[in-house]
Amino acid sequence: MDTRTLELPTTDGPMDVYEARADGEARGAVIVIQEAFGVNEHIQDVTRRFADVGYHAIAPHLFHRAGGGTAPYDDFAKVIPLYEHLDDDGILVDLGATLEHLHESGWDDAQTGIVGFCFGGRVTFLAALHLSLGAAVGFYGGGIVTQRFPQFPPLVKDTPKLRTPWLGMFGDDDRTISTVTVPGREAVRFPSVLMPRVSSYDPDRDALMTELMRFTALGDGAGDIE
Repeated sequence: MDTRTLELPTTDGPMDVYEARADGEARGAVIVIQEAFGVNEHIQDVTRRFADVGYHAIAPHLFHRAGGGTAPYDDFAKVIPLYEHLDDDGILVDLGATLEHLHESGWDDAQTGIVGFCFGGRVTFLAALHLSLGAAVGFYGGGIVTQRFPQFPPLVKDTPKLRTPWLGMFGDDDRTISTVTVPGREAVRFPSVLMPRVSSYDPDRDALMTELMRFTALGDGAGDIE
């Protein structure tokens, strides 16, 4: 496995990305989207695990407009400043720069999936609305149905516009992002071709979703997670 941090140009200034390339011929590409705490060691580890099972994986540092960096899990007050100058338009700029890098590496959009956690889970839904990727998967994505930050409006009303198949994973006992606030739990008509799937998991029944995951079959435009 080859890992590195490199700098990509964006219209909002340079952006670091953490990249992990599989040994040998890769099966596809995966964009890994951070939680609210930045591209920390955990997100880097998730990125490496995708590479370990055969993918070209890359995690963009979305907080570059505020100078970059990470925040500890136990101090949310340090998270808020990292969001300075970041909105949905900026996120799409960053995804575009990441995709351009993957295009230069030989991957087209249909061979590329995106996965994200918490804040990153909402980003996967945003990406699915604006991009035609192979698959999008969000884990406990907050802010899709109800607004959590002023600059990030709810997205569920735009569900009929989805361009990428999207799978949402939420915890039955999650006290922060309850399953009653996730897409699919309210009266929304979804397009039949790009039907979003919403699944929930019980920690007593299922493995921790950030720890066991794998995309398959991205090469032909389909995605799955185990």
